[in-house]
Amino acid sequence: MAIKHNQQIPHNHFRKDWQRRVRVHFDQPGRKLRRRNSRLAKAAAVAPRPVDKLRPIVRCPTIKYNRRVRAGRGFTLTELKAAGIPRKLAPTIGISVDPRRQNLSTESLAVNVERLKAYRARLILFPRKLGQHKKGDASKEEVSNVKDVVSSVRSGLPITNTESGFAEIKKGDMPSAVEGGAYRKLRDARAEARNMGKREKRAKEKADEAAAAKK
Repeated sequence: MAIKHNQQIPHNHFRKDWQRRVRVHFDQPGRKLRRRNSRLAKAAAVAPRPVDKLRPIVRCPTIKYNRRVRAGRGFTLTELKAAGIPRKLAPTIGISVDPRRQNLSTESLAVNVERLKAYRARLILFPRKLGQHKKGDASKEEVSNVKDVVSSVRSGLPITNTESGFAEIKKGDMPSAVEGGAYRKLRDARAEARNMGKREKRAKEKADEAAAAKK
C-alpha cells in the first residue's frame, strides 16, 4: 500500500524480547501443597475453635439470582437482639456482625435467628483461665465430655438452597383466557373508574332534562 500525504512513517516494533516476559506456573503443585499445609497449621493453632466465623443466610441480589441463598457478611443487630446475644459478645464467640445490613422481611429474620440459636446451642465456651468460670462458660463436665469438634462452621451449619416455591404446570391445567383479552379488560376497567363521575353527572343531567320536558 502506497503512503500518501505528509503522515507519520510506520515504524512497527516486531522484535521485542517476549521470552523474558513469559510467566509460567510450574510452581502450581508446590503452591497447592503449601496452601494446604498453612490451612492445617492454622486449624491446629486455633483448635478447638473453628477456623471460620458464623455467617448469616442472605439472598443474592437481582431478580435473576434472588432464588438462591448464600452466606452474608454478618448478622444484623435486630437478629442478635431477637436471639438474645449481646452485640459486643457476638464477635468474641465466632459470630460475624454487620451493623449496616437491614432486615427487609420477617422470613429472613426468622431464618437467621434460628441459625443463631442453633449455633448457640451447640457452642461450648471454654473458660479463659482454668478454675475461673464466668457467666456463659461451659462447666468442667461439658469441657471433659467434648468429643466431636467441628473445625469449620461452614461444614457444621451448612447453607443449602431449598426447592423453589413454584412448579411448572401442564398446558391443559392453565386457566381459560379472558374473553376479549386481559389487556383490553384492564383498560376498560381503568377507563370506567376514571370516567365514573363524568358519566354519572351526564346521566343525571339527562334525567333532569327528561323530567323537565314532561312537565
